[in-house]
Amino acid sequence: MCLTFHWETFSNRMKRSLNLRKPLVEKLHRERINSSIEQLKSLLGPEFLNQQPDSKLEKADILEMTVCFMTQLLQQNQQQRRLMKHFNKLQSSSEEKLREADFSPLSSTVHSSIKDMSPVSSAPFRPW
Repeated sequence: MCLTFHWETFSNRMKRSLNLRKPLVEKLHRERINSSIEQLKSLLGPEFLNQQPDSKLEKADILEMTVCFMTQLLQQNQQQRRLMKHFNKLQSSSEEKLREADFSPLSSTVHSSIKDMSPVSSAPFRPW
């Protein structure tokens, strides 16, 4: 028995299969989007959600609020980084000034007192 391949039959079957799967794939896609939007809504917190207490939030509202929240969060992070950078500069410069102020006079005093000391004898010490 010889098997023959009928391209048209195969092609028609594939089209029907894809047409049957397309609604299912779209449904799963919508479920993922809705689930993610609900998660965003729960993450936003009451301060954002109370801005429109009388109306039902649409998906677009939740997305806009999320963008607003993320923008504010990024701006705060940039401000914190600038403040920390400034603080670190101030701290390192003050530490450097402390090192200069503390050790320069001390080291010069020690060096001058060592120079002023004269040895008792240039011969090495021998106890016998």
